[in-house]
Amino acid sequence: MALGMMSLQDHDEQDHAAADSNGSAPNQETLASTEAGTGSAAQDTHGNEAHPASDDHPADDHAHDSHAGEAHTTDHGHATATYNDSDTFIERLEKGKAWFLDPHHLFDHVKDADSFHVPKALGGHWNLPKRASVSVGQTPIIKGQLTKFMVLELAAAILIFVVFKWLAMKVSSGAKPTGRVWNFLESIVVFVRDDIARPAIGDHDTKRFLPFLLTLFFFILTLNLFGMIPFLGSATGSIAVTAVFAVVTFLVVVGSGMKKMGAVGFWQAQLPHMDLPPALAIVLKPGIWAIEVFGLFVKHFVLAVRLFANMFAGHLVLAVFIAFIGVVSATFLIWAVAPVAILASIALSVLELFVACLQAYVFTFLAALFIGAAQHAH
Repeated sequence: MALGMMSLQDHDEQDHAAADSNGSAPNQETLASTEAGTGSAAQDTHGNEAHPASDDHPADDHAHDSHAGEAHTTDHGHATATYNDSDTFIERLEKGKAWFLDPHHLFDHVKDADSFHVPKALGGHWNLPKRASVSVGQTPIIKGQLTKFMVLELAAAILIFVVFKWLAMKVSSGAKPTGRVWNFLESIVVFVRDDIARPAIGDHDTKRFLPFLLTLFFFILTLNLFGMIPFLGSATGSIAVTAVFAVVTFLVVVGSGMKKMGAVGFWQAQLPHMDLPPALAIVLKPGIWAIEVFGLFVKHFVLAVRLFANMFAGHLVLAVFIAFIGVVSATFLIWAVAPVAILASIALSVLELFVACLQAYVFTFLAALFIGAAQHAH
């Protein structure tokens, strides 16, 4: 998961670069504190017009005063916490809380981005091209921003293709399954077929929809597991990604239903069979049909929201746990808070690993139920 753990490391390079180009680059609060403590010496320190040292303020005093109230800046992503030596314990906590628990700072660790934030040993940041385009000759026909989640989705698609191309070649050879990888992958395929597709769709249509359900299951599972790797991030934590899964499922459900029962027959079949007097049927049936059709759209909308909400919320909670370390990083409480936050994050990561598998199963199972329901009239 692209969690807040990375926010406590690997950002110092930007601070040093900013400090080299702008001096100490103190903020307004630091300037005010320094000017109040050093008088005319603060003006000399911050580049204002210098005054010769007087008898009351010898040069040695100026050198001493220039370091009074020195600010210590800690940069974690887009948040910069500036601590002064004169800050009280409560002031340090308040500054840490303002920066590390800032919503924008936290959301940066779970939302899409135009770069990968990686450890220093790997370069610190891997920036993606600002704009990617596909051209025919000199004419661009497709333009767009290449993002982290797009790269992860492409990587997941390539990985799934390579792995299951290998599995298909093994199965087509007619040999008995050997090795842990072969047995593990084949057991999951059999699970999706026997415990998800067949109970929901039926034996007759399972073979027809099994490729779609397998692709859906393994694609969502792979993206969820990518989120368990620090500095990558989970594409399923974006509503834009899960909405595409839901739209594709909706098209399969409606398309397969219309193919089997006809366009008119499928939409007529959304109305349950009811033995009502003609007068009452004229009043109730249109409203019930509208509710059923509305429910068809709502069910697929909930598919997208359920997957997004579970993955996004889990990553955000992990980011908050690690952010508490930053809040107390300038106080002695870090020795007590850091171990607790790290252990809690590890425990929650184990839970997130279970949720990653569970959500792939739930999404695929509900998709199979909707497909099965579309094959039969109410």
